Parts: sequence; structure tokens; C-alpha cells
Amino acid sequence: MAADATNTGTGSTKRRLTGVVVSNKMEKSATVRVERLVKHPRYHKYIKRRKTYMVHDESNSAVQGSTVVIEESRPISRRKRWVIVDGDSA
Repeated sequence: MAADATNTGTGSTKRRLTGVVVSNKMEKSATVRVERLVKHPRYHKYIKRRKTYMVHDESNSAVQGSTVVIEESRPISRRKRWVIVDGDSA
């Protein structure tokens, strides 16, 4: 589950991340956990780092445990700056 910047042709780049829905108990919101691998500087072993993001889900279609793609957006609330772009139902 990696992060990549996509160029839409207008000059703006919005980050896209792939993660798993952890919670969907809110109205039009969900919590997504994103994992990334980081190499340890001394031991050269890859370690999983996890971060959770509050995301906007306009249609309430996120199901707990499903894999979704989230994209940066304007601030929607105090903690929400990401929007669900694409999702699989699990």
C-alpha cells in the first residue's frame, strides 16, 4: 500500500493513498488505515508503519474491512482532508 502522486494535467498534484477502512460508524465519514514500509537505517530491515486518516464518504458506501483509494482534498472539517475516490466492497 504505497503513496503516489498523480498529475491531472492542470499542474496540481494530489496524493493518493491505498488503505483499509477501519471504522465507518459516522455519517459521511470513515477512518482509513494506511500502511507503508520503512527501511531501518542501521539494521536494513523493513518495518511497517501505520497511520489513520479521517476521510469523507459522501455516499456512505465504505464497508469496514474494504480496501479504498483516498485522495487529498480541501479541508472539509477539523480532521478531514481526504476523500474516498475508489473502493472495493469486501
